[in-house]
Amino acid sequence: MATKVFQLDSVSASDRLLVGGDRFVTVGPELAENFKAGDALVVIEGTGQILHLPAAERKAASDAVGRAHAAFAQMGSVSDAQISQFFDGFARRLEDQTTWSAVLAANEADVASAKTRGRSTTRLVATEKLRKGMIEGLRGWITATSRRGTVLETVQHQGWSVELRGAALGIVGFVFEGRPNVIADATGVLRGGNTVVFRIGSDALGTAQSIMSGALEPALTEAGLPQGAVSLIESAAHASGWALCSDNRLALAVARGSGPAVATLGALAQMNGVPASLHGTGGAWLFASAAADLTKLANAVECSLDRKVCNTLNVCCVAADRVSDLMPVILDALDKAAKKGGSAPSRTYKLHVVEGDEVHLPADLLDRRVIVCRADGNHEEPQVERLPEAELGREWEWEETPEVSLKVVSDADRAAELFNRYSPQFVASCVSEDTEEQQRFFSRTNAPFICNGFTRWVDGQYALDKPELGLSNWEGGRLFGRGGVLSGDSVFTVRTCAKQTDPALKR
Repeated sequence: MATKVFQLDSVSASDRLLVGGDRFVTVGPELAENFKAGDALVVIEGTGQILHLPAAERKAASDAVGRAHAAFAQMGSVSDAQISQFFDGFARRLEDQTTWSAVLAANEADVASAKTRGRSTTRLVATEKLRKGMIEGLRGWITATSRRGTVLETVQHQGWSVELRGAALGIVGFVFEGRPNVIADATGVLRGGNTVVFRIGSDALGTAQSIMSGALEPALTEAGLPQGAVSLIESAAHASGWALCSDNRLALAVARGSGPAVATLGALAQMNGVPASLHGTGGAWLFASAAADLTKLANAVECSLDRKVCNTLNVCCVAADRVSDLMPVILDALDKAAKKGGSAPSRTYKLHVVEGDEVHLPADLLDRRVIVCRADGNHEEPQVERLPEAELGREWEWEETPEVSLKVVSDADRAAELFNRYSPQFVASCVSEDTEEQQRFFSRTNAPFICNGFTRWVDGQYALDKPELGLSNWEGGRLFGRGGVLSGDSVFTVRTCAKQTDPALKR
């Protein structure tokens, strides 16, 4: 007997929603009041979180995916030369000062709005450096090779052969917040014949719309690519991102942003059978070994704190055997990194030291109060605060005041143990002149990115000369079949083609 499916037109407070087959969550009064016919409720199985997807947000996401779906059906007849022409046209328009002036005006409005809401703007401002990075990345895709149609491997048999050929993957759904350059970077998926749908947060939506209308869409038209090849959801509501990641027409969902928000988006994608590439929790760890060269250590710390992004130094583990030598070097490097951020002589840093390890810090530091610059303004705070060991995994989202956690450890094995237990399993650096110790640390840490110096090298463009879509950690498990850098040319699938030369071939 077939199961009947009924449309949910309303909900009431205290209604129960089944979770995972053996649990339930209860609808609250506010959710019940706001729910309308055509809306949807989704429960995240792992957390029990109830998400409300209004009909308008579901339609906005569905329409954008529909445009990308129609465009993907046409991409098979689009040549590699046309795709190269698109990247060239996009880059040229970003170079045009009239176009860029319009982008700057939109960005200034976005930045002003974000500041009034107490939001971070460190990654939102459309600087000249950001503009040059976008143009450089786009020009890199002009001559980049595509796996689309490329023979990756051939297996010869008597009378026939089998080829493994690269092919376009499909529609990529991309959710990110306040980084306008990502809209250029992520178009790299077109290189392989894919299409993309963007959902952008309110912080950067106006900037993205200006880039789309002034540079991206005209470049699509000029190159003869279907307009829906790059679609933007015209909504900044979180629910539009939830609806996008719930659309099973996606071949891949990519999410960048804060850890909890990204985890929710990933869960939605996986619940709907959509593979997810998640780029949320960040924060690099560094182990200062007793065998560290002090100059190299100072440079590694200072150069890992030039700005706050996902690969910024967040936790520093210091070897106890030489802590009296290492700690002054680390503190001096923190001070230099803070002073480099601006001209004010009062600029300084903020420390969170694991309880019990404060004895290794200068006494005057423990009593000092400083001005800490945060997204919502300046605050007078203690320069050093004590931290429970279990809080080592917390990522510090700072603006202009570098913020780092400190832990004194017995050796490299203890540092690796703490990394595996508390970190987002992202970047691990070991500053040591003892190569055997360094290798032991690398072998024991569960990190996709390992190094022996500064941590800010973890960037697709900087390290691999490829615009990145995001950097994945191993917090949710090791990545299948690819590295931690997701780039446009790593979004592909494989077709298997048999070529028969013996007409009488049979099994």
